[in-house]
Amino acid sequence: MTPFVRLMQFAGACLAISANAADNLPSLKGDPGSTTVSGLSSGAVMASQYDVAFSASVRGVGIVAGVAYYCAGGDILKVGICMGNVPAMPPNAALLAAAAQSFAAAGKIDSVDHLRTHRVYVFSGTNDQVVKPPAVEAVVSFYKLMGVDASALEYVNTVPSGHALITPSYGNDCAQNAAPLISHCTVNGTPYDQAGAILNHMYGHLNAPVDDLSGKMLTFNQREFAAKNTAMADDAFVYVPKACAEGAICRLHIAFHGCTQSAKAVGDKFYANGGYNRWADSNRIIVLYPQVNASLLNPQGCWDWWGFTGSEYATKAGPQMAAVKSMADRILGIN
Repeated sequence: MTPFVRLMQFAGACLAISANAADNLPSLKGDPGSTTVSGLSSGAVMASQYDVAFSASVRGVGIVAGVAYYCAGGDILKVGICMGNVPAMPPNAALLAAAAQSFAAAGKIDSVDHLRTHRVYVFSGTNDQVVKPPAVEAVVSFYKLMGVDASALEYVNTVPSGHALITPSYGNDCAQNAAPLISHCTVNGTPYDQAGAILNHMYGHLNAPVDDLSGKMLTFNQREFAAKNTAMADDAFVYVPKACAEGAICRLHIAFHGCTQSAKAVGDKFYANGGYNRWADSNRIIVLYPQVNASLLNPQGCWDWWGFTGSEYATKAGPQMAAVKSMADRILGIN
């Protein structure tokens, strides 16, 4: 065997090891009644879709610069309207509420009655150049029509941010609309901690976040749950606080990245620096970071909110939806 052949075999072995480096998602001890979800941009829409479709097993949702549930109705030509970019033609929240009720009646999603008890956080930055105020206002209207009480619905729309997840100190300057879609803002002289605002709104008063994490960020094989044609990545991530790894019963939060914000696009910026892990560590919250990558039908690496994975994309049968639910059930020890 020539040295060149040995070198090529060694390189191939290294590639095989790299391709299979991620472990399977662990099964932990979770509180099935305490799952919450949130996201930015297309991730915010995915969070809302998950909240509505699986409302019986979710207690709250955080929607940062997102559009309303089923707004596109499977038609990519409606995307501009849904994002608030068509003057004098805002999304019709009443029609979207009717669609959710119809899906529930057909058994495609859980009963919308569960939404009445959910905690809902909605955010729109005043300098957001991507998803405009009419789009986000339709989200608020949708949840009101679903019966969410005013005391449980927090709408933040005065922060001078661009299209981004907001942290106290990490990322771009507040008003920017640029990669990695994470910015730092100050409100009334205080750094705005959006992950903390979302989690505290949904769970009530939490312990203060930590500066030094005790847990571990695990990379796991997402292909176990999602075929390649879902546009979901081979690998995804989950942050497991030390107490949760040692057997404590923990809550689950699912954080959906936005378009152009997967790990393939921005590295660890979203899952390591979005701010969730600091709060999760001190409050026994496991944070799941599912991943979707760019593809031919999805060039910006968005979560499916207009139907590129099929007509059931916003229901429990949607390929991405079903995949994330299976991940959640595994973490919670349900399967």
